[in-house]
Amino acid sequence: MSASKNPFAVLAEFKNPADLMDAASAVNKAGYKHFDTYSPFPIHGMDDAMGLKSSKLGWIVLIHGIIGLAGGIALQVWSMNIAYPVHISGKPYLNFPAFVPVAFALVILLSSFGAFMGMFFLNKLPRLHNPLFNSNHIERASDDGFFLCIEARDPIFAEKKTTEFLEKLGATNTEIIPDS
Repeated sequence: MSASKNPFAVLAEFKNPADLMDAASAVNKAGYKHFDTYSPFPIHGMDDAMGLKSSKLGWIVLIHGIIGLAGGIALQVWSMNIAYPVHISGKPYLNFPAFVPVAFALVILLSSFGAFMGMFFLNKLPRLHNPLFNSNHIERASDDGFFLCIEARDPIFAEKKTTEFLEKLGATNTEIIPDS
């Protein structure tokens, strides 16, 4: 374990998912806010243990879908009543059943754009480099490792205190990740 002048985070490895879950819960109860867990598979209940709120992505998609619906109907009403008012076979100008295909297509299109752009925005992407990639152990998170990382930007982060806290929680290995 090597200390640096500007740490990015403290990374701790745990033996199994249960230990990681217990550690995440303890870190959350200790008041840390800027931490994350890494594991080779999703762990049921980890969001609750970390104290995470539900995602805003669903609301972003819903708002984009409503904009698509309103835009699709407005486009057709404008084109059939204002731009090109043609009376065809005695059909009404506001023929909403005929508007369904275009409105549905725009709902799907704008909802998918909202989901794509919202995911990038909420995940703070694109981030081309994360200092965690400098760790010698983090690659195991995609194979058989269970990691918890507390970032230095957390208000109650203190390098030595945080490292000792994670070791008390049962971390098998701790590593100070330098900011780069």
